[in-house]
Amino acid sequence: MRPVGWHRLPRPRTIRGRDTLITVVAATLIFTVLAIGADVIVRSRESDFAFTRTEVATRRVSAAVRQGAIQNPLPEGPYGVRLLQVVDAGRNVVTASRDAAGRPPISSVVPPPDNRLERLYACPAHDGGCLTVVAVRTTVARDSPVVYGARPVPWILAGPYIELILAVGALFLISMTTWAAWLVVGRTLRPVGEVRGRLAEISISDLSSRVPEPSGEDEVAQLAHTANVTLDRLERSVRLQRQFASDAAHELRTPIAALRLNLEEIALHPDDPEVGPAARAAIRAADRLESIVADLLLLAQIGTAAETPEDLDFSGLVNGELRAHRSAAGGPDRRPPITVDADLAPGLYCRGVRAQLERVVDNLLDNALQYAATTVEVRLESRSGDAVLTVGNDGPQIPRADRERVFERFARLDTARSRDAGGTGLGLAIAREIANAHRGSIAIDDGTLGTRFILRLPLVTGPTAMRRNSDA
Repeated sequence: MRPVGWHRLPRPRTIRGRDTLITVVAATLIFTVLAIGADVIVRSRESDFAFTRTEVATRRVSAAVRQGAIQNPLPEGPYGVRLLQVVDAGRNVVTASRDAAGRPPISSVVPPPDNRLERLYACPAHDGGCLTVVAVRTTVARDSPVVYGARPVPWILAGPYIELILAVGALFLISMTTWAAWLVVGRTLRPVGEVRGRLAEISISDLSSRVPEPSGEDEVAQLAHTANVTLDRLERSVRLQRQFASDAAHELRTPIAALRLNLEEIALHPDDPEVGPAARAAIRAADRLESIVADLLLLAQIGTAAETPEDLDFSGLVNGELRAHRSAAGGPDRRPPITVDADLAPGLYCRGVRAQLERVVDNLLDNALQYAATTVEVRLESRSGDAVLTVGNDGPQIPRADRERVFERFARLDTARSRDAGGTGLGLAIAREIANAHRGSIAIDDGTLGTRFILRLPLVTGPTAMRRNSDA
């Protein structure tokens, strides 16, 4: 069960604070374990070292007692063991080393006959401090003397001094680690703060500013780069939106003014038998206005989820649009009639919205028929996993400098032609938007004569296309 009030525990609000807190917790655990381990190792090694050397010196004295070669005073033992005593069964010191002479027995512990050696600590000792003591019973006899050997315990181990030193060292290391983590995380996140501050200064009225990009290729640098790329797209989108709004207002003003003028004329002369031309002009203006609004709505819907894409026979779609346009190619308004030369590869399937792809093909064919002198060429083929539709005409070429501008909304290169002949000025813009929404592209290619538009759309591969090809 969760403890009561666990959700009320303070939690740092910043990444810098949280990362530093995690560092503090981790460093505390690590250095605490290291300090405890160091304390255990130091005390264990010192204990083994002291007992081993004291035992060697004590056993030598015990052997001399058994051999009757005891000296008085006892010589200093090896490894610096200076406290040596021989105590008889009556607890009297028989002989001792110079440093242990005149002292009471070092310890009151008497090893039993079945365990002639005892290791122990004597704290406090006769003159303070602690001693590492080894007691050896010389024989198993009841009245056997006992030899005591002792070494002073280093002062650092005689009390909690080493623990205090290790605790202070651990606290120092934890503090240094915390300070380093605070600085490192702060330096790492400093570009993020600069990016945030710069983004806060950017407004919709001025999108020209960019966030600073730090050097390197880490996550912060990638974040700043992505933010600048997003700002570029946003600025371009806002610029296009503003230009589009300006162009739309300009384009709509003309048919609205003409419609208003004709309607006013009809209203002023309702009984005039010659109001027919004014009414027809008003209808034409209304038709043009309706076309512009319809194209604007189509542009707004391209790339949205308004219509569901499907796998469709693009070869059949192009062929159907081509049949519909062949009659227009030889119509009475064409002098001379236009020849349409087509070569369509069958069985090419693409995924998309049928109405939108039909609009692309329709716009390209309309544009080619409008500017062709005598011939329109249509080619559909498969190339590098794409369906490539080429629509060319032998009319005037588009200058290289204007080949991107023709895809802008309401763009017209021939400013002298009439509004009615020129259409809404959105046909090629709609075609490119639809191609981009279908992960394709449309561009103008160099031709020996006239202009060639090339539309690329990804082909559908896999079981769906294979099944449809087999059914065909």
